[in-house]
Amino acid sequence: MNYTVINRDVHIGDIHLIAVTSSAVFLIGDADVINIASAFDTPPESLIIGPFVPLIQRGGQG
Repeated sequence: MNYTVINRDVHIGDIHLIAVTSSAVFLIGDADVINIASAFDTPPESLIIGPFVPLIQRGGQG
């Protein structure tokens, strides 16, 4: 996808911001590059690592 951006002057008055979610970006102005990163924040005690549960077909064989 190719697109053209023409930057003009930006004049910002007052901003009333309630919240920004963890997957949102609040940006005013120019950005040459925005890098996206992710972190896996599940606590270790909630991870279950063990044998897989076998999958079977209902009403069939196997």
